[in-house]
Amino acid sequence: MPAAASRTSDLLAGLVRDATGDRVTVRSIVGALGERAHALLIVVLALPNCLPMPPPIPLICGLLLCFVALQIFLGMPAPWLPKTLLDRTLARKDVEKAAERAVPWLRSLERVARPRFLVLASSLALRLIAIALLAFSMALIFAAPFIGQIPLGIAIALVGIGLVERDGYVVIGGLCIGAFGTSLSLGFVIALVASATAIF
Repeated sequence: MPAAASRTSDLLAGLVRDATGDRVTVRSIVGALGERAHALLIVVLALPNCLPMPPPIPLICGLLLCFVALQIFLGMPAPWLPKTLLDRTLARKDVEKAAERAVPWLRSLERVARPRFLVLASSLALRLIAIALLAFSMALIFAAPFIGQIPLGIAIALVGIGLVERDGYVVIGGLCIGAFGTSLSLGFVIALVASATAIF
């Protein structure tokens, strides 16, 4: 995927600055990205989950990320999302909170990220990364409330930044953290099923 003309941190800051009203629609977020690479949408959807967030934010972001990951796997050139999801909204204060915490972190990462280990930019590698992102997105949907989504949010954001900056090492770091977050989410689901079985 080609690198974006603007840095991800600048794009995120502008998205929050230009938002109006108490709610931010997913449509407005996608509209701000325009025809940019799927990787930017991955970063934007992952960032709210890098902080403790109440339901249904992980659910909405996880569903959207599933669509994006599937489209990367299919090789679609630009993001497409169904109208039902585009019309969903997020509280502006939650988006602002995520941006305030994320922008300094993103700018620090962008200073060291650079094109390297470009084998991960091949078509086959992108499809394998898409499969991993799909697994992380599903894990995000079923993560423990408030804090269970944080490792997955960080992992998905790192993968997105790595794809934007074409930095294979950042992508690999994100995949490793994502594997850890997925195991935590799977453990949470298993514990819920075991508890329900014991009760009923």
